[in-house]
Amino acid sequence: MQESVVREKAMREKTKRFLVLGQTGYFGLLMFLPLWHVVLVPSEMSKFTTLLLTVGPLLLPMWGILKRQPYTYAWSNFIVLLYMLHGLTLIWDRPDERLYVVIELILAFMMFVGCSYFAKFRGQELGLSIRKEKEKEAEQQK
Repeated sequence: MQESVVREKAMREKTKRFLVLGQTGYFGLLMFLPLWHVVLVPSEMSKFTTLLLTVGPLLLPMWGILKRQPYTYAWSNFIVLLYMLHGLTLIWDRPDERLYVVIELILAFMMFVGCSYFAKFRGQELGLSIRKEKEKEAEQQK
């Protein structure tokens, strides 16, 4: 019952923009990385291993991202940091693939910013807050 009430709350325009930015970065990475590592510059590893390593971590938050759950958007940033580190490493290691690395970094940055701010603003709209939980715990301890 409470879940349906939560979902019915309207989303502000600013929140929608960050949702679109985060999802664009997420699905962009999900499509671009296999294209890059399997088709454009095939890896020396098997295709299955390459797909598992490039796309596997991105599949973990997929359900929550499709459901627009602010908590999932928040913790998915830990995953996207791996792709940022990957890109920042390869920018020096593989100068011949710099264009692909820049695309990966742009998509990862889009996901990071979009997911961060969507989680923040949507959480505020829904009345979710870590501070509220901490205050409740403090009151219970008294």
